[in-house]
Amino acid sequence: MARKHYTAEQIIGMLREAEVRLSQGEKTGAICRSLGISEQSYYRWRREYGGLKMTQAARLKALEKENARLRKAVSNLTLDALILKEVGRGKVLSPSRRRAGVAHVCAALGVSERRACRVTGQHRSTPRRRLQPRSDEKRLTADIVRLASNYGRYGYRRITALLRQEGWTVNAKRVERIWRREGLKVPHRQPKRGRLWLNDGSCVRLRPRYRGHVWSYDFVADRTHDGKAFRMLTVIDEFSRECLAIHVQRQIRSDDVLAVLTDLFARHGPPAHIRSDNGAEFTAITVREWLGRIGVKTLYIEPGSPWENGYCESFNGKLRDELLNGEIFYTLKEAQILIENWRQHYNTIRPHSSLGYVPPTPQAILPRAASILYAPPRSANLGDYNRRSGPP
Repeated sequence: MARKHYTAEQIIGMLREAEVRLSQGEKTGAICRSLGISEQSYYRWRREYGGLKMTQAARLKALEKENARLRKAVSNLTLDALILKEVGRGKVLSPSRRRAGVAHVCAALGVSERRACRVTGQHRSTPRRRLQPRSDEKRLTADIVRLASNYGRYGYRRITALLRQEGWTVNAKRVERIWRREGLKVPHRQPKRGRLWLNDGSCVRLRPRYRGHVWSYDFVADRTHDGKAFRMLTVIDEFSRECLAIHVQRQIRSDDVLAVLTDLFARHGPPAHIRSDNGAEFTAITVREWLGRIGVKTLYIEPGSPWENGYCESFNGKLRDELLNGEIFYTLKEAQILIENWRQHYNTIRPHSSLGYVPPTPQAILPRAASILYAPPRSANLGDYNRRSGPP
């Protein structure tokens, strides 16, 4: 038998009738049977509605509905806050991250996909659309990971240039997407530096205008595995960014500097200017007189201002970051060979950002460019590597 439901007004009417009949001496059980209710319902109703009027009961019912509505609203707001907290801070821009965020919310909180999309502001089609990866996605990812492993200090733009050298036709944005998806290292953004302008608009530094206009040279120091120090004399052409020489010896004096410059002048011709700091090897009287006789003008930076020799300082930073910090030199001969290999790689293969991501002196014919490594991993199988390094 179906249970009958009574409104608040009907219950109050029954209680009033029962109250009159009780005053006349009738029993509670007989009254309940005549009303068609149980004694438990009668006592429960009397406890809840006893002494209330019809208007008060209607008000109580309205308050109960309002209370239920407010509880539901608070519950919904709390659930929405939990959904937004699960998604995380910030605006999710990537479609793959949007899909992942909606799926995570549904799994963590047990809410529907519709509600998760509504709260997070995503379109319903976003989590339902399935990716259709390109046919060459796996091969491109493998090549990017391989190049990033071999050249650990390169960013995705320079890796893009190396991929194009290998024969890939690929956009830098696609390489960046794969780069971030694979969790590869993204170099830290360098702080902005102002240029050396005077109040009258002139520049302190002489700007190179053609190849051979301005050379610059400087020293870099490092140690072999036994703790003994050695020095490197780096010479670059500021206009072409070509590294002309890296002379490696335990000690380098002014006479050694002259020997290196003599060989370079014989091969490339003397430059119009040569820039350096105020080290004793560069300011020696013999060096200045010899350069003056040849017709090379010297440009000495201000003491304590290495940024005035910015081209050479930038090159030295790349040398230390990409080679010296990642290699252990057991002997001086090993250091000379590896540093010379890196110089050849820098000049002919390494994409230079200031030159539009082309090498300073690219070779006319590259015999499998990516396979020429300046310092391959000691455990790498170069035979397998050469077989994999060709164009797709």
